[in-house]
Amino acid sequence: MTLPPNQLPSNPKIVFLDRETLAPAIRLRPPAFPHRWEKHQRTAPEQVPERLHGASVAVINKVPLREPVLEQLPELRLIAVAATGTDCVDTAWCDRNGVAVCNIRGYAVHTVPEHVFTLILALRRSLLSYRRSVEAGRWQEARQFCFFDHPILDLHGARLGLIGGGSLGNAVATIGRAFGMDVVFAGRKGEAAPGGDRVSFDEVIATSDVISLHCPLRPETRGLIGAAEFARMKPEVLLINTARGGLVDEDALTSALRGGRIGGAGFDVAMPEPPPADAPLMRLLDLPNFILTPHVAWAGRNAMQALADQLIDLIDAFQQGKPFNLVAGKPA
Repeated sequence: MTLPPNQLPSNPKIVFLDRETLAPAIRLRPPAFPHRWEKHQRTAPEQVPERLHGASVAVINKVPLREPVLEQLPELRLIAVAATGTDCVDTAWCDRNGVAVCNIRGYAVHTVPEHVFTLILALRRSLLSYRRSVEAGRWQEARQFCFFDHPILDLHGARLGLIGGGSLGNAVATIGRAFGMDVVFAGRKGEAAPGGDRVSFDEVIATSDVISLHCPLRPETRGLIGAAEFARMKPEVLLINTARGGLVDEDALTSALRGGRIGGAGFDVAMPEPPPADAPLMRLLDLPNFILTPHVAWAGRNAMQALADQLIDLIDAFQQGKPFNLVAGKPA
């Protein structure tokens, strides 16, 4: 009997293709219905068809699922993405073929904004530079209680420009206002008159002291920040990217930082991930005004457990005919 696309068979096969993208300490409770659970710590692209053969549910974080692979999986009913971003899935194909795609939402509303402000504060107050100076003996050389080799800039009164809203952008805005920052949200790039309380993209680029990115990676946002944008930024601006690596032209960023065109940058993402040792961002690690972290802004212990719990909730709800967080494959 052929099942409708939005229904699981009895005792379905569920396969997690990249379990190591969640920390070992995070508990994944079993779904609440009879099933066959299979997990792999990591999966290479060429291994996907074999491992998902006969599977009704694919659980992934970053393993790509594109049309040539999806066409080989006629029993697949649900792709549960253990993340918010779904650019690794061919959602258009899933829509056409009735395969549901669900993602995780809201779990990082505290942990990502905290990471954003960790980067902002470290850079605005030159923490890395001062630490390096102290390690090198500069404090003893100064022969007084302090020294002023590196700039220290307060957050109070500075303009925080947010590109992308949603729960994360709004949470960052709340913290920024608590510091006394002038918070503005950017309209879409190229939009002459953004609606509501947003200001133009060009104004945010030109007037912000700190710019933080919180938008998804889509064709229209790829390369959102490039050489033209860096040329219009204030000389002391910080660029913070905890969203997606492809939003920023990394070669243009390199030129802006090496040329002293901007004040600094804090990145938690790259393109690709992990970046090769000679990638543009890796070649910037000698700079004291650049911080690169390995895509861990989302990975606070509580947030990661909330993600894991919501992941199983997605599967349980789909089996009950009550899917939520649907990105593609809306049920009939």
